[in-house]
Amino acid sequence: MAYLEYDQIDDRTAERLRSLLEKSYASYWKKKRAFDIIVMAILLIILIIPFMIIALIIVIDDPGSPFYKQIRIGRHGKPFYMYKFRTMHVDADKRKHELAEQNEMDGPVFKMKNDPRITRVGKFLRKISIDEMPQFINVIKGEMSLVGPRPPLPNEVEQYTNYHKLRLIVTPGITCTWQIAHNRNDISFDEWVEMDLKYIETRTTLGDLKIILETPFAMLKATGR
Repeated sequence: MAYLEYDQIDDRTAERLRSLLEKSYASYWKKKRAFDIIVMAILLIILIIPFMIIALIIVIDDPGSPFYKQIRIGRHGKPFYMYKFRTMHVDADKRKHELAEQNEMDGPVFKMKNDPRITRVGKFLRKISIDEMPQFINVIKGEMSLVGPRPPLPNEVEQYTNYHKLRLIVTPGITCTWQIAHNRNDISFDEWVEMDLKYIETRTTLGDLKIILETPFAMLKATGR
């Protein structure tokens, strides 16, 4: 795991790493990958028409590509392009530094309740997390899974400690324990990391299924930003 700086690992990080690696998850990973491929293939077939309708609405609301790809950091620190429906104006990335002081999250994460870069349609898509749906393609490609820690941005990982980097030990996911938390936007970054590490330590096929089943209810609560 070259993404970890082993010469700088402290005792706390080393102990947690041992805890994360002490079990064999070979059988779990095989079932998880098969489940991901089957479910995503079915959903892509069922949702192709809704995908096209959403894409058209995005373009009508704000001209430009309906899709957005962004470099994220995946398992073992490997970068990949993550796909989303575009929810911001086309110049959003260039304007991010202008809003840095209005960040409402602690740690190396940027979130803002009334981000002026978000389009009208984008605000709705984010509320119910529909903007994440194109990540089905990432799951098919094996870059993501249905369940796993959310993939961070490269500049966020640059601010990670070795302990934070432990959340990169598994394949990132579309949904996770943080995603279904009722107060997720009020959870501190350190608490978020602990939630991810607890998931990694206790992950099971049944546990993943429970998170998947709870995700639609979390989406209906419309707490996304």
